[in-house]
Amino acid sequence: MDGTKVDVKKSGDSLSKVPNKKRKTGPWRDVWQRLKKNKMAMFGLVVIGLLVFAALFAEQIAPYGFDDQNLQDRLLSPNSQYLLGTDNFGRDIFSRIIFGARISLQVGFIAVGISAIVGGAFGAIAGYYGGKLDNFIMRVMDVLLAIPGILLAISIVAALGPGLVNVMIAVGIGSVPQYARIVRASILSIRDQEFVEAARAVGANDFRIIMKHIIPNSLAPIIVQATLGVASAILSAAGLSFIGLGIQPPTPEWGAMLSTGRDYLRDHWHVATFPGLAIMITIFGLNLLGDGLRDALDPRLKN
Repeated sequence: MDGTKVDVKKSGDSLSKVPNKKRKTGPWRDVWQRLKKNKMAMFGLVVIGLLVFAALFAEQIAPYGFDDQNLQDRLLSPNSQYLLGTDNFGRDIFSRIIFGARISLQVGFIAVGISAIVGGAFGAIAGYYGGKLDNFIMRVMDVLLAIPGILLAISIVAALGPGLVNVMIAVGIGSVPQYARIVRASILSIRDQEFVEAARAVGANDFRIIMKHIIPNSLAPIIVQATLGVASAILSAAGLSFIGLGIQPPTPEWGAMLSTGRDYLRDHWHVATFPGLAIMITIFGLNLLGDGLRDALDPRLKN
């Protein structure tokens, strides 16, 4: 009898553990589990995490201010005092790259936020209502797509003037069509499903249906595009600064630093090389993370 009681108790314990395991599962937890298995994606996540950390605590990490000048130490090669050397004004390149991470990530995230909100709104309206409104909105997007993004950004910055805010607006507007097309395609595949029809049946208005039911179910492609879009936005902002239309000196921006260093590339390679490496590593990390998210969010890969 005692043995039977022990067995029943053990079996009861094992059964009681089953609901706990089920409670820990969920779609986003599954995505995270698949993402963790992708070593390259996790490497990209670590790179971006370190950049965000450096941007948030730039004052504590950087040994010098981003505009501290010492003309006696101008154009020094990397050494124990200046880890990455100095530029033509004697400013520490390492400190300027650390502070530049703050500018580049700010441009990337805010520009993507602008394009995702504006493009997502147009795409949602076009996909949900269809008809002539859909045709009109998408033809406008096609016109914008016909213009290369960097040329559109150059035109907008030339009209608004250089500066941080104008660069974010220009880069964000240049990416609106991509988000509009992605959101429209997702909504076209969702709007006629049963849960949307059920929301209509209980009297939900169009705004509530789009915001509460359709958009949350079409987030996967938007997240992937946003991750890759941050890389494109940083690259576009660096390109604008490289030609003198972006963030203006003395604000440390990687594209502007690269533009300054090209005049000294033959004799002082470090002035241009390290800002270029910062851009390359950031874009590389974001692309790895974006590819990993695309695989993790793909429902066809679920076990």
